[in-house]
Amino acid sequence: MSGIRTIHEEEVAPGDQPKQRPAVGIVADSQNGNLVAGAILRTLDQGYGLIIAATAPDVEGAEFARLLDVPVLTVEPSARPKTDIWGELGTAAREAGYPGLLRYDDLSLSIDLEESEAAVSESGAYVVDPVFHPRSTGTPDVLVAIPAYNEGATIADVVTEAREHADEIVVVDDGSDDGTVETARAAGATVIEHDRNRGYGGALKTAFAEAERAGAEHLVVLDGDGQHDPGDIPQFVDQQESTEADIVIGSRFGPGSETQLPRYRRVGLRLVNVLTNLSLGVVRKGSRIKDTQSGFRVYNRRSIVSLAEDDSIGNEMGASTDILYHAHRHGYRIEEVGTTINYDVADANTQNPVSHGLHIVSNILRTVEREHPVMLLGIPGVLSTLVGLGFGYATFSNYLNSGSFPLGLAVVSVFFALAGILAAFTGIILHSLETHAQ
Repeated sequence: MSGIRTIHEEEVAPGDQPKQRPAVGIVADSQNGNLVAGAILRTLDQGYGLIIAATAPDVEGAEFARLLDVPVLTVEPSARPKTDIWGELGTAAREAGYPGLLRYDDLSLSIDLEESEAAVSESGAYVVDPVFHPRSTGTPDVLVAIPAYNEGATIADVVTEAREHADEIVVVDDGSDDGTVETARAAGATVIEHDRNRGYGGALKTAFAEAERAGAEHLVVLDGDGQHDPGDIPQFVDQQESTEADIVIGSRFGPGSETQLPRYRRVGLRLVNVLTNLSLGVVRKGSRIKDTQSGFRVYNRRSIVSLAEDDSIGNEMGASTDILYHAHRHGYRIEEVGTTINYDVADANTQNPVSHGLHIVSNILRTVEREHPVMLLGIPGVLSTLVGLGFGYATFSNYLNSGSFPLGLAVVSVFFALAGILAAFTGIILHSLETHAQ
């Protein structure tokens, strides 16, 4: 094999002791360089060793391997067949103490490493073709959608972990400029790019549209900053199937949750939860949604289709609440499952909690004004009118008893009465318009 290989830099040192598992070999060239990073992450995540042969020092994926301390042999291509390069990789793997080498040639497929390890044991050859997971040809049963904005530091780990529990991973990139797109794609995700930042709700609407188009039975939405645990996905999906819930919410306040919430955040969330439930007309404690703002949710096919067609969902963080209003209007069943959200992750993408909370409360009030005008304007208007009449009675009573007219009390009476009448009639008119629109 001399003449086909030139080592420019990294050599594979002989192993101190025999390895228990075979190594995975990859030849990185100009044709598959964009797939190398994802293959590396999938392999390392399952605890297998890797050896890379790069046909040029700067081939895409080789530098990524070096950053992860994966041995890289830089080989110069020649007229001899590619099998010679695999032979060189086999020699390097043998010197490193591996019991065999899996020839990872089609990087678009995912290796079934456990089955492949058994194939090495049963085969008399040292370099063996791996056993691949079957390529999905139908509609995905579980599609995971990850809204992402500048999550380049964490998105690869989230995608890699989520891949173990999903048929398809879709990252909705909301105008990132930090390499999120390239990193997510290298980790094996399908990436849908927004040409500009449309907001969290805008990313969710894209996720619903994609899940509807793909025919997914379950749409799992989780954050790309690592705060949500992809390991909870099977539990959420099982809960949805066993209860026939339309939406399953990962709750920070549910049984089994070990979420450590800062006091100010806990108080703010409790307030928002109360306001949201009241705006939904839910009063009984047993019927309330405990975590209305959790972004870790699973939607079934029925809710996917209807949410994909709903133009009333906003583009900002208030979209989480808009979805609950949609579910309430359609009579959807909502279940909650306890989950632990990690607020200590590095590079967590969080908004200022005060501005975030104010935006959500403002969104709730606007929605109540639109959908429940009698509750927001009519009832307070009637009460204000009654207060005005009370002040009016006190005004005339004082005048009749003392002969002096209390101007200040009269102004207060007129103010409350007129404001109440205006609010009450506005509520009635808006209610009529809403009823007519329905």
